[in-house]
Amino acid sequence: MKFDKDTLIGDLLKNAPEKADILLEAGMHCLSCPASQMETLEEACEVHGIDVNEILEQLNK
Repeated sequence: MKFDKDTLIGDLLKNAPEKADILLEAGMHCLSCPASQMETLEEACEVHGIDVNEILEQLNK
């Protein structure tokens, strides 16, 4: 699966649960929060002050 800024956190976790560690290490500790499931990667990164492009680079390795 290729991830982009519009990928929903819920879809990422469903399709590639092994990638959760990347988000957790970046400081996104609310992955189990129901609201986060409908957030895009871009929205979640913005809320947490994280560069979405850096996260995408790691997720798409």
